[in-house]
Amino acid sequence: MKARSIVCAAGLVFGGPASILWAQQRSAYEELQTFSGVLNYVRANYVDSVGVSDLVQAAIDGTLHSLDPHSYFIRRQDWERFAAWEQGRFVTTGLSLEYEDGALAVEWVVPESPAARAGLLPGDRVLALDDTAVTGLPLQQLEARLVGEKGSKVRLTLARGSRLESDTFSVSLKRAATPVRSTLTVRMADSVTGFVRLQDFKLGAGRDVHEALRKLTGDGARQLVLDVRRNPGGLMSAAVEVASEFLPRNTLVFRTRGRKSDTNRDFVTDHDGGFATLPLIVLIDGGSASAAEALAACLQDHDRALILGRRSFGKALEQVSFPLPSGDVVMLTVARIVSPSGRIIQRRYQGLGYEQYLSLAGKGGAAAEAPVFKTDHGRPVTGGGGVAPDVPLSPGAPLPAWWSVAMDSGFGDAVADSVARSMPHDQPGRWLDASDQWVAALVPPFLARVRSALHVSAPPDTALTRRLSRMLAARVADVNWGPDVYEQFLLRNDPDVQAALGYFPRLAELLGGTK
Repeated sequence: MKARSIVCAAGLVFGGPASILWAQQRSAYEELQTFSGVLNYVRANYVDSVGVSDLVQAAIDGTLHSLDPHSYFIRRQDWERFAAWEQGRFVTTGLSLEYEDGALAVEWVVPESPAARAGLLPGDRVLALDDTAVTGLPLQQLEARLVGEKGSKVRLTLARGSRLESDTFSVSLKRAATPVRSTLTVRMADSVTGFVRLQDFKLGAGRDVHEALRKLTGDGARQLVLDVRRNPGGLMSAAVEVASEFLPRNTLVFRTRGRKSDTNRDFVTDHDGGFATLPLIVLIDGGSASAAEALAACLQDHDRALILGRRSFGKALEQVSFPLPSGDVVMLTVARIVSPSGRIIQRRYQGLGYEQYLSLAGKGGAAAEAPVFKTDHGRPVTGGGGVAPDVPLSPGAPLPAWWSVAMDSGFGDAVADSVARSMPHDQPGRWLDASDQWVAALVPPFLARVRSALHVSAPPDTALTRRLSRMLAARVADVNWGPDVYEQFLLRNDPDVQAALGYFPRLAELLGGTK
């Protein structure tokens, strides 16, 4: 009876106006006392034994997730593993993970990494890591477990496809070094078009792009395709440096806006860009995030570039690390990134559950949530999350789960290497455009291996057959003629790049510069 009277009394007190005033006047100390009381009751009375560390971790994670999806807490040992990776003492697999619709999913795959060579794709769902189920484990703890000594292995169990009809497969990834500095691909796409693929925004990106542009213009480039597809971002200062190559001095690149005055800053170019008049097209997709999105939005708002591809990821928040006495670290969002026209690139997260928010990556907001802004020339651009391209391009045919199993098993390399050995080593140019030859020479033996070893039907349609043949043919080019021909092959047979080349004659008109 005593316990019931306490409950009833509490109900009466909390139900009246006086309780509201009392709650408003409670100090932070009193709130922490309440939390401590709940923690003690759980420890002493809960049906199962629960460790204090686990309870505190869950409380911290819940607190930070209630703020926004990108603030997080990381334990000291995991922070030290990441530090060892940044210092080059540890290496990783080339995977970036994210929770998507309640499931741990691959967010990005670093090109030429162990994960890329195994055929893993953004959207693949991770079910287990070294035979340990990942459900409920903090994201940063899981990413830390991907980091380790060079040559060590980690085994992933994944699922691909819809939740109702997914295929499950496993791959074993050997940890290896991946590039730390900004990685560029620099080539001529045709006799007058330069091409630069920027894979991240690390220290020195601006200088690297400047040198690339000098080389390309010296080689005869009169226009440029800048590729930031699958670029997860990095240093925002590097985005400013890259933007500065294409804009006049004192041009606004983006703003940061937060609660504290020292987070409210305007980032502008500090010099006249040497390539401010070079006709420019930028390629983006759902893997373009953070600094890549800020750069694309800036060039779009100033009508400096035509944006082609697919809507970008929709993540543009500034986080700062705050160390704790325990050695643990909290990464806390302190500001939002705002484009020159006033667009907030970060997609909405208020009022959404964590998993619900993550499921909307690259999809933007509903029409009612997408305010319209104006570029310098008066073209309408929308907010609502991510950067919507001026010219949308369709994605390629999706790759099935058996593709990754086959690549991890070496089937693709074996078939491509066999074809490469049977070919002459001169005249590589004939291979670059021989799409019918790729299909005939590569796809049947590859599918035969897949069906025999994996016991799957593997019925590709025309679009998938073409995509498989291109990917296997790229390996042939690399094996037979080396990395230079390999890069030439990728560029010549990239549908997005080829689409971009067709828009240069109308560029001024599409950017609102002419009527």
